[in-house]
Amino acid sequence: MLNYVITFFVLAVIASLLGFTGLAADFAGIARFLAFLFVMLFLATLVYSIITGRRPPSPPQ
Repeated sequence: MLNYVITFFVLAVIASLLGFTGLAADFAGIARFLAFLFVMLFLATLVYSIITGRRPPSPPQ
């Protein structure tokens, strides 16, 4: 679950950089939408992970 949280966070940062800095001026609207979408997915998976308390399995010792 933590992998999803990290992935959505990285995608949100990349989409934000493209949408809000003007690097992708033609696609700024799409990049802003994707940034919003990935931030919402990041928050949803983070909250779900905290509520359920799921942790990755520990390696056998």
